[in-house]
Amino acid sequence: MTDTAKPNPLLELLITLVVPSLILMKLSDPQDLGAVNALLLALAFPLAWGVRGLLREHKLNLFAALGVVSILLTGGIGLLQLDTQWLAVKEAAIPGLIGLIVAVSASTRAPLVRVLLYTPALIDIERIQRNLAERDNHVAFESRLKIATWMLAGSFFFSAAMNYFLATWIVTSQAGSPAFNEELGRLTLLSYPMIALPSMLIMMAALYFLARSIRELAGLKLTDAMKVHA
Repeated sequence: MTDTAKPNPLLELLITLVVPSLILMKLSDPQDLGAVNALLLALAFPLAWGVRGLLREHKLNLFAALGVVSILLTGGIGLLQLDTQWLAVKEAAIPGLIGLIVAVSASTRAPLVRVLLYTPALIDIERIQRNLAERDNHVAFESRLKIATWMLAGSFFFSAAMNYFLATWIVTSQAGSPAFNEELGRLTLLSYPMIALPSMLIMMAALYFLARSIRELAGLKLTDAMKVHA
């Protein structure tokens, strides 16, 4: 038994993507909330969700923390009315930084694929390790983990490039203006189908590669290697 509620992807999508986008696109005119108030309200939703996640986990999660930083930077660019080029740089910098961290980890003894995919929360690591030891395939499997880590890094690098392209293409108005807010809302909505989904496909390819490696080197199907909770 646990009192930790399972994450609700639809609720998260609604709070962090749909509601902020609608606020920015529909309530930024002076006769409504105005550009500044609409921006603050829109950013409050994903910011509150991110802080909520950090507090519930009772530990600092690097990716959640970067998400909160990204939201704060977006608010700063809008409120300080900085050049929109800084928005494009920010949009590319966050996933680019994550990709760099993941890529660097591939050359260490603890590639981040262990945190994102090959994690004890999902995979029966002990069983896989026993099978690898019996087949003397431990070294070969570690090499596969590094390849999977590079695949994950590639998904973040792809996201960084697409973020920069979309930001420079869509957001062209002066920061702090109603037009800027509306363009930021469109950017937020488009980022999901044009960035998040392709990146997810790359991550799924990494998971498939990992599953195939477990089958070939440990002799276990993914269903057998998954940790089953009662």
